Amino acid sequence: MKSKEKEFLALITSNKGIIRKVSRTYMDTPDDQADLEQEIIYQLWKSFDSFQQQSSFSTWMYRVALNTALVFFKKDRRKIIVQEEPPPDMPSDENPTAVKELQLAHFYRAVQKLERIEKALVLLHLENYSHKEIGENLGISEGNARIKLSRAKEKLKTLIKQQGYEF
Repeated sequence: MKSKEKEFLALITSNKGIIRKVSRTYMDTPDDQADLEQEIIYQLWKSFDSFQQQSSFSTWMYRVALNTALVFFKKDRRKIIVQEEPPPDMPSDENPTAVKELQLAHFYRAVQKLERIEKALVLLHLENYSHKEIGENLGISEGNARIKLSRAKEKLKTLIKQQGYEF
């Protein structure tokens, strides 16, 4: 295997969580998520030569992944069908893994109801990007990123409460 391919695979492996988060945020079914993950990896490979290391690989990867998700969503004109049934009752605190999985289920169900730009804002915020970096990634001003993120977080909180989950 060529060194370029090895480098690419190592970077993808160490940052695979980004691909998973983006696909899980933009697509609701496991099959659609897998399709989007493959499309993101393909687009990353196609653009790998253009990565100039002016930012970290993960920042560049986020930018490519988000753009791919938006194009993929538009191209296929897929309608996200959010399952309206609430997740099962909260498991007991004796099983922290089950509690965490339920919290994630509520979170991702609510995120899927957000607008595309709001999804991107939330994802980048969760990765601890500054408002300035979020703005640069999305092509908006730092102040606009701050305002839009604040609104998206409030909307997310409301959506999660509507699902019956209490903070």
